[in-house]
Amino acid sequence: MADVTLYHNPGCGKSRGAVDILRERGVACDVIEYLQHPLDRATFERFLDLLGGPPGELVRKDKRFKELGLDTAAYVTRAQVVELLLAHPELMERPVVIRGQRAVIARPSERVLELFS
Repeated sequence: MADVTLYHNPGCGKSRGAVDILRERGVACDVIEYLQHPLDRATFERFLDLLGGPPGELVRKDKRFKELGLDTAAYVTRAQVVELLLAHPELMERPVVIRGQRAVIARPSERVLELFS
């Protein structure tokens, strides 16, 4: 198992960019396509623990969010965010990259380098 895990959506340019940055630097990583391999409650909880910011930052407030008729004010607590992402994993902000006990949402892709400083 690699020291770095990247939760990846191959359709996302930022996610592909993070993979490219890691490969260019020779960093071995486990790449998990989370839409193909749905994440569980414990994984989302771990993300929130490691990211440390407001839970709502893990949620994409994009076109899909709006299509679902969702309100950002309804997804601010850990429990609300986890329930939403369990039901709609496509709304997870990505990529989430974990190294040891640190994690970043690599937007922009170069944020992945924060895990190595």
